[in-house]
Amino acid sequence: MKTNSISQGILLFWLTPKQRFALGTLKIKEIVPFTQLTQLPEQHPAVLGTAHIRGVTMPVVDMAYAIGSTPVAADEHSSCYIIITDCQRKTIGFMVRSLDRIVDCNWRDIEPPPKSLGRSACVTGVTKVDDQLVQLVDVEHIFAKLFGIESSVSTNQLPYEQADVLQRLNILVVDDSSVARKQLSDALNGIGVSYQITANGQEALDIMRTEADAGHPIDLLVSDIEMPGLDGYELAFAIRDNPSLAKAYIILHTSISSEISVSQAHQVGANEALTKFDVDELIQAMLRGAAHD
Repeated sequence: MKTNSISQGILLFWLTPKQRFALGTLKIKEIVPFTQLTQLPEQHPAVLGTAHIRGVTMPVVDMAYAIGSTPVAADEHSSCYIIITDCQRKTIGFMVRSLDRIVDCNWRDIEPPPKSLGRSACVTGVTKVDDQLVQLVDVEHIFAKLFGIESSVSTNQLPYEQADVLQRLNILVVDDSSVARKQLSDALNGIGVSYQITANGQEALDIMRTEADAGHPIDLLVSDIEMPGLDGYELAFAIRDNPSLAKAYIILHTSISSEISVSQAHQVGANEALTKFDVDELIQAMLRGAAHD
C-alpha cells in the first residue's frame, strides 16, 4: 500500500526538572516570555490570570498544575514562558517552566499513553526523543478539566427528514481524546443517530475493512487528525487508496484552528476539515456527506 505520511513539528518543553512534555506546533500561535497577569476571581487554581498580548486577552494556565504535577512557584514565574495556543476555537496561554526545542515527528512514532498513567492523565500519547520518554499533552482534556465541557447537543431540533437521512448512514467516529469522544457521542445521541466509535486510527481502518467485507461499507467517517499511530491524514489517504473503502465521505474534525490543516486534509482526499467543536456545523457537514454522490 502507498503511504502518505505527514510529519509535523512538536515543541519540547519542561514542566518539571526531570520530565519533558510536548505539543504539536500546529496548535501553537506564539511563544512569549512570562508577562504580568491580571488576577481572576473564582477560577480554577491552575488558572493564573489573564494576559493581554497583541490585542488579545487570554487566560494563562500553569500547565504543570493543570496536568496534576507540582505547580511552578510564584517566584519562578518570571523565568517561565507562555505558549499561546490556538485550539478548539479558543486562545489560551500555557505557562511552562522552560523550553527545549522543536523536533520533527511522525505520528506513527507516537504511541497511546500507557495504562500506568491512568485515565485521568492529561496525555494523548508518548514518544521518544534522545532515547527519553516525552509525553504529549492532551489540551482538550485540560480545557474540560479547567473550563468544563460545553454542551454538544444541538440547540436546533433537526428536522425529521434530515435526521432520517443521517440515521440511514453507516457512520464511524474516531478520536483519541476521551473528551472529544464524549462531545461527539452527545451530539449524535442527541439527534438519535447510530454510529460506531473508536479511539484509534488503525482500529478505525480495520473496522472499515470489516464493514466493507460484510457488504455494508462505512458511508461517513468523522476523524480527528492528531492521533497516535495512524493519524487522520494517513487514515484518509489509506481509505482513498482502497477501492472498497474509497466512497466514504471523510470529515476531518480537529482541535487545530489552522488553514494548514484544511489544505493538508484536501491533499490526502478528505472531503472536509472542521475545527472542533460546533455541533450544528458538524451536522451540516454530515448532511452534505449524505447528499454526496
